Amino acid sequence: MEVNETARKYDFPERYTYADYEKWDDDIRYELIDGKAYMMSAPSVEHQRIITKLLRQLANFLDGKPCEVFVSPFDVCLYGKGDNDDTVVQPDILVVCDASKLDKKRLNGTPDMAIEIISPTTSRHDRITKLSRYQRAGVREYWIVDPDYKDVAVHILENGKYVINTYEDTETISVTILDGCEIVLPEIFSS
Repeated sequence: MEVNETARKYDFPERYTYADYEKWDDDIRYELIDGKAYMMSAPSVEHQRIITKLLRQLANFLDGKPCEVFVSPFDVCLYGKGDNDDTVVQPDILVVCDASKLDKKRLNGTPDMAIEIISPTTSRHDRITKLSRYQRAGVREYWIVDPDYKDVAVHILENGKYVINTYEDTETISVTILDGCEIVLPEIFSS
């Protein structure tokens, strides 16, 4: 999702939790990182195309399996504190294999996999801020998809740290957390 640069620079006067966040205007989307609010803008057409193609491949693979795939907007209380969580993210795509973390409105805890499609305005946020929060929370697999360079940086959690491999648009990626699942990148990046 796009992060509005103007909103990112806005100095919100206090720290927020999910309980605060839940009361805000539904027409404006936010994420909370360590209690600070970040306004999100609408995604580009290319961003939406990539999400749709990735979602299709993941959903087809997961059909009839215990893990589920979700797409933004979908609230993730990353540290599993529910209403008291001060880090609430909305990955573009996420995979959840533990249904007990889901309630009727959100995920309480870490997804097994998170995918972000970056843009020039979200690159730093996704590559640094969210990456460190996902690593700390224990997200086992984190993908950063770059539409401009047509590549995917795959971060696999090993011993509490991410190990990174980058794949180009001509390659196929084996999803580490989903045995047998392969994502065909030429299909993702085709126009």
